Amino acid sequence: MEKELEEKQEKQQHKNIFMKLTKKDRRLRIKNRIRKVVFGTSKVPRLTVYRSNKEIYASIVNDETSETICSTSSLTKSFKNKGNKVKQSEEVGKNIAKLALSKGINECCFDRNGYLYHGRVKSLAESARKEGLKF
Repeated sequence: MEKELEEKQEKQQHKNIFMKLTKKDRRLRIKNRIRKVVFGTSKVPRLTVYRSNKEIYASIVNDETSETICSTSSLTKSFKNKGNKVKQSEEVGKNIAKLALSKGINECCFDRNGYLYHGRVKSLAESARKEGLKF
C-alpha cells in the first residue's frame, strides 16, 4: 500500500516537471496555433507585431513570396521620447498604416504573434485601424 502511494506521488512529480511551460514556450504554442490560420497573400498581406520589453515592431508581410513589404518600429528617432510604451505603439500603428496605404495596401490580416490582445498590441492595432487600414 505504501509502495503504491510512493509510486503515485513519483508519477505525479514526473508529470508536473514536463507539464510546466515557460512564458516563451506558451507564447510560441499560441503563435503556431494562430499561424495555422493567418496567412498573408499579395492581396491581403499579414500585419505582424513583435513586442520586446523596450520596443515594439510591426511589419507587413506577403507569405506567398516570403517578402516584407514594409516595416517600422519604435526604434525610429521620431518615436523616441514620445511618452510611455503604449503611446509609442500607437505611433508605430499610425506609421505602419501610412506606409501600407502608400504602397497600395488597404486591407491586411492581423497577426498578434502569440501576444495577448491588450496593452501595446491593442493600441497598435487600433491606431492602424483609425488611420484607414482594414483588418
